[in-house]
Amino acid sequence: MNEAGYLEELASKLFKIKKQIPLPMFKDKRVYVFAADHGVVQNGVSAYPKNVTYQMVLNYFKGGAGINVFARHMGLKFFVVDSGVDYDFEDNPSLIKMKVGYGTKDFSMGPAMTREEAITCIEYGMKVAKKAISQGADLLVIGDKGIGNTTTATAIFASFGFDVNKITDIGTPIPPSSVIKKRNIVKKALKINRPNPNDPIDVLSKVGGYCIGQMAGFILEAFKNKVPVVIDGFPTTAGFYLAYKINKKVLDYAFFGHLSKVKGHKVILDSLGVRPILDLDMRLGEGTGAALSVYLIEAAIKYFNFKNEKVRS
Repeated sequence: MNEAGYLEELASKLFKIKKQIPLPMFKDKRVYVFAADHGVVQNGVSAYPKNVTYQMVLNYFKGGAGINVFARHMGLKFFVVDSGVDYDFEDNPSLIKMKVGYGTKDFSMGPAMTREEAITCIEYGMKVAKKAISQGADLLVIGDKGIGNTTTATAIFASFGFDVNKITDIGTPIPPSSVIKKRNIVKKALKINRPNPNDPIDVLSKVGGYCIGQMAGFILEAFKNKVPVVIDGFPTTAGFYLAYKINKKVLDYAFFGHLSKVKGHKVILDSLGVRPILDLDMRLGEGTGAALSVYLIEAAIKYFNFKNEKVRS
């Protein structure tokens, strides 16, 4: 009898990862926000221009974004990874420079990047995770920042066979006419590029983003080192999905922090058979929903330990 309901499922999943009683509390919790620009933005698929991406990253350094608030609240060390922002940032303690390029190409006109760049994305993401884990990180939370990222995520999911009409939604506030444009741009991209659903690297190169590719590599490396990862919203789940298509075992190490308000997110999570921890109608992005869910993951650990201590006594 699961008196604590879903909390017990969370604890059970952690036990399968850690195989320890009592379950250890996290000592080094971190959130990594992967940032990049997307060439498809030039088609008017977002309410904001491309330069908002770098402005938001600069705001992270000032501690002025939602993810900064929640990272502080949850005791998470905060990092932003420059995967491919069209801007050169000065050094900052929170910044990890992993730039593959200054934004992808417009995938409605041709491939977003070369296959070599796609492979580099995976390798760079793995490198970021490997360093974090070597420094002691034992819980990794990931988020994404980049104007146009929901369009890119939609194109990735559509490449794997999801119905464009069922997953296309607003990321930033845009009118219904722009949602139609967004959907048509994705359909055009699939027709022109013909991404191979049996080749995740091909999908990434044809319609992906530098940040999404790096998140996939990050997740693969975390799995390799048996470190749990908390996934955020729609674009972050696209990164997870690429990793999942490369190695389905990553699902055993992933926690899905929340259900995004972006309608396609539920479609994807349902297809994976997973349950998000929170459902708060959020579409903030940046890893915010995932960061908030850490509170309940830790509560699940404490309850698991309490329950097992009672059994032993």
